[in-house]
Amino acid sequence: MKIGYLRVSTEEQNPYRQLDSLTPLCDRVYVEKLSAVAARRPVFDAVMDMLKPGDTLVVWDLDRAFRSTVDAILQEERLRTAGIRFEVFSLRVNTAEPAGEFAYSVMAAAAQYERRMISKRTKEGLEAAVKRGVKLGRKRKLSDKQVRQAREKLQSGGWTRSEVAALFGVHPRTLARALSLLGSDM
Repeated sequence: MKIGYLRVSTEEQNPYRQLDSLTPLCDRVYVEKLSAVAARRPVFDAVMDMLKPGDTLVVWDLDRAFRSTVDAILQEERLRTAGIRFEVFSLRVNTAEPAGEFAYSVMAAAAQYERRMISKRTKEGLEAAVKRGVKLGRKRKLSDKQVRQAREKLQSGGWTRSEVAALFGVHPRTLARALSLLGSDM
């Protein structure tokens, strides 16, 4: 049996490119939606547990299945020892042959390098933006003026926190955080 495994990092990411490639090749395809570095990957673990000798695990690309070079090599060795074939769609490498195993190891290292360079460039870009005064993160829901108005309403005694939050269209916890940040815990 050919079992496909693919992963996207977030719910917003689209798995269709991987699905379109793997579905014609596989008897079943399993999709996981979480970061590759997540502590647990329940779908991946379930797929690994269901594989039997003679089966083939198919992944779209190395970085879609493994956390690091070491993880990729260890998992491939685990599969080979268990009599399970392994295919990487994007590489077209047969890991059962010495040359294929070598090529696989080199590609695993390259995938890890690429992932780390992307992370490094992202961090450098964020640092450069902060140096230029760019405010990172989500835009505040309440302006300082709105928080002051909310504080006045709460101090007047005629309003509850829930009522004031509803007035400004935010959750009461959002209002509480905004008040706290402006120096007024109410």
